[in-house]
Amino acid sequence: MSNIPAQLAEIREDFHAVPDAEKLTLLLEFSDELPEVPEQYADVEFEQVIECQSPVFITTEVVDDRVKMFAKAPPEAPTTRGFASILVQGLSGLTTQEVLDIPADFPFDLGITKQVSPLRLRGMVGMLGRVKRQVQEHLSHTTAAAS
Repeated sequence: MSNIPAQLAEIREDFHAVPDAEKLTLLLEFSDELPEVPEQYADVEFEQVIECQSPVFITTEVVDDRVKMFAKAPPEAPTTRGFASILVQGLSGLTTQEVLDIPADFPFDLGITKQVSPLRLRGMVGMLGRVKRQVQEHLSHTTAAAS
């Protein structure tokens, strides 16, 4: 799969490197690694990803053409938290163009289609789509402000 930045490709390779029986365990490890949202984002409105079966909320920030993603997902939704964590870790720090170039179906390339239902994977696709849309909106506002 082309257009995958190194840090996201490394996560994908981690999933491909473990036996099928351990893929869900790896996803749960990512769930435990979802960073807490910094206090300065307490008043920021997060967007709910309605494609997810569990409540997950995301927001992005772009500073100097670098994307930061933040996500909130409840501990009782470990699969959703794992997907959010993969994206937070895999997208944060990338340029806006690197994020926009990631294929929409990237979540299906993690090699976990036997362990996780297509419906849940579509939730992650929804998260990625929201991030890309938020980044594009930022770029549109920046371009409009510069005009």
